Amino acid sequence: MEENQSEQFTPLSKLGEFGLIEHLTKRFPLRNGSSIKGIGDDAAVLEMLDKHTVVSTDMLVEGVHFDFTYVPPQHLGYKAVVVNLSDIYAMNAKPTQILVSIAISNRFGIEFVEQIYDGIRLACDVYDVDLVGGDTSTSYSGLTISITAIGEAAEDELVYRNGSKATDLLVVSGDLGGAYLGLQLLEREKSVFEVDKNMQPDLSGNEYVLERQLKPEARKDIHELLKGLDLKPTSMIDISDGLSSEVIHLCKQSKTGVQLYEEKIPIDNNVYSLCEEFQLTTTTVALNGGEDYELLFTVDLSDHDKIKGNPNLSIIGHMTAESEGMNLVTKDLKSIPLSAQGWDAMMDKKA
Repeated sequence: MEENQSEQFTPLSKLGEFGLIEHLTKRFPLRNGSSIKGIGDDAAVLEMLDKHTVVSTDMLVEGVHFDFTYVPPQHLGYKAVVVNLSDIYAMNAKPTQILVSIAISNRFGIEFVEQIYDGIRLACDVYDVDLVGGDTSTSYSGLTISITAIGEAAEDELVYRNGSKATDLLVVSGDLGGAYLGLQLLEREKSVFEVDKNMQPDLSGNEYVLERQLKPEARKDIHELLKGLDLKPTSMIDISDGLSSEVIHLCKQSKTGVQLYEEKIPIDNNVYSLCEEFQLTTTTVALNGGEDYELLFTVDLSDHDKIKGNPNLSIIGHMTAESEGMNLVTKDLKSIPLSAQGWDAMMDKKA
């Protein structure tokens, strides 16, 4: 377990800024009709025609959001794209383009940065988006990668955080807590390695949670599933900061309360076993862990039969009047106020 530097090391200065951009982006084809002009001019040119444009941006900073001790550069590139595309899907929109800006320390060679762009290119292939621009800069403190994602949707397709109402069902895709447990596992093995450099990490049997942390996927399939069910959510958000934080965002934006049922929160078996190992409760991990990038949304009560029994979706509660508050109903049917204790980017910590 060591920083994933390539055996080859070609200094970035050999190519210079413009040469580096050309070198890194020459294998990115344009595939969307809305991409008129990509990399190579002063600005990209996009044509959205009769669609609304959706834009989101996110930044990943070395030492805050990732650690090259256990994060392969290809995975970083892939994840950096995916976390932005997830925001586009959370608007019920289709991502079409990305712009990538990266600040790089001279401790990295061209080969290392190439691997990051290999991950970016794979994400572009998987999610059918175009790389149309960006920037590179020198960094004196590690590596920072910032991605802007652009998407499109018809006006009547867009879903915001503020559309839910009392009696709406609260629904989540997939399962929760895996990414946080993957991080705990990687941090534990890093600590062991730092004490004894001859110790190799024992990660077998935990591939699921490791992938949830290192190579998450945006829920493109849920966007398509809902369209196929002729179902438009009343509000929606992606789960980047933990379930509790996102539920509270929906409630505050929509001016509603909520009844969230602990026993309904979907948890993978691998998460159950690792929670026992780390002496954590699955509910705490699901509520506060973050980085699951599942979609949390509300639907009208009349749409219950459309989603009932779907293996990709779980009904975990319902919205209430704002005056009833935001509550977690425990497994023993006690109602306690819901609080947000997830990722605090300003404090650089997990609660």
